[in-house]
Amino acid sequence: DADPHRMWDTAKIERVCVALDHRGLGSGHTLLAFVHTTMPRPPQIKTFKLEAQTHALNFYEKLGYVAEGAEFLDAGIPHYVMTRPA
Repeated sequence: DADPHRMWDTAKIERVCVALDHRGLGSGHTLLAFVHTTMPRPPQIKTFKLEAQTHALNFYEKLGYVAEGAEFLDAGIPHYVMTRPA
């Protein structure tokens, strides 16, 4: 059973999406740079984790994320779990 008082050390980022007509303009990079460097977070957070669509791996790798494990399907779309240090 999960201990509700446990100090979690991973922050999960979910559902990052930039409108098609705004892609390639730096909006996603700006958003995640804010999350990584400026947004307040508990001091125990040591890792950021997300589930990236396979076609977006290069984008997340440029931000320091590393793919872990095997590709999997989410809603029929190929994904990888990715992490980076906080």
